[in-house]
Amino acid sequence: MKHNAKGLFFVMVFAFAATAISDISWFKNLAISPLIIGIVLGMVYANTVKKRVSHVFEAGIHFSTKTILRLGIIFYGFRLTFQNIQDVGIAGVLIAFIVVATTFVLGYFIGIKVLKLDRETTILTSAGSAICGAAAVLATESVLKSQAHKSAIAVSTVVVFGTVSMFLYPFLYKMGIFVLNENAMGVYIGATLHEVAHVVGASTALGQTVAQNAVIVKMIRVMMLAPFLLVLSFWMIKSTLHTNTTKQKITIPWFAVFFIVVVGFNSFDFVPVFWLDIINETDTFLLTMAMSALGMQTSYDKFQQVGAKPVYLASILFVWLIVGGYFLVKLFLS
Repeated sequence: MKHNAKGLFFVMVFAFAATAISDISWFKNLAISPLIIGIVLGMVYANTVKKRVSHVFEAGIHFSTKTILRLGIIFYGFRLTFQNIQDVGIAGVLIAFIVVATTFVLGYFIGIKVLKLDRETTILTSAGSAICGAAAVLATESVLKSQAHKSAIAVSTVVVFGTVSMFLYPFLYKMGIFVLNENAMGVYIGATLHEVAHVVGASTALGQTVAQNAVIVKMIRVMMLAPFLLVLSFWMIKSTLHTNTTKQKITIPWFAVFFIVVVGFNSFDFVPVFWLDIINETDTFLLTMAMSALGMQTSYDKFQQVGAKPVYLASILFVWLIVGGYFLVKLFLS
């Protein structure tokens, strides 16, 4: 317990630092969240002074990547309501669902069959691109119980391609490459960009109507995280992910169930806006702790073992989201 407390305090210091850095105007303008900064700071620690630092921090670091992470995902539900679904109509919901499903299935097939990547890295990278970036990677990692460096690799691809998209989409729209009205452009951004921060950054550059639809559709994709985790958990039992022949016990990711419960509770507007802001800020800090701890378990030599294949996979999904997502929006909203 004492080692846990020391490790938690150690991780909190990194999370506070990441939060402070994210408030610097340069990082704000790039819409770089404290979660991303946290994992970078953690990786710097892992690849520099970690070997010379006492191991008493390890228990708290491990606790942050498991329990703190699950708590953060549950409280993430306070950012959403079921009313969000009504605001964009059945077409917006359907587009979001198709993007999530096709992106993950495509990523899994290419990663396993074409690139010959290991299954965990493939699932994590595909989930990050398909659903909601780093948060999806973290939540999926909790179900897979995979090694920390694989999650860090997946998060890195989200950062790179999500940031590129954030600048690319407004540029292409203003150039007339994307022939969409404001409502459709908002749906397109929300359905295909990786992180919530990326969606906000790209859509606000194009006006209030675009931003409103983009954020709502993005939140619908986030809501799909819980059913995705439940399906993934059941599918793992029946797949070759577990190679032993003993009967596997089905483990339900209860944090995903609680996530949906929180969304339902939040849909009734029981919590005043003032307290919602505090809850969401606290939740961001918890997720920043989890990301920082994840980075602390990720060393450069583990990246070398995997190579460039995750980047190839993420780049293919990046192209699919731009092209496939565009034609989906044109099909349903033209």
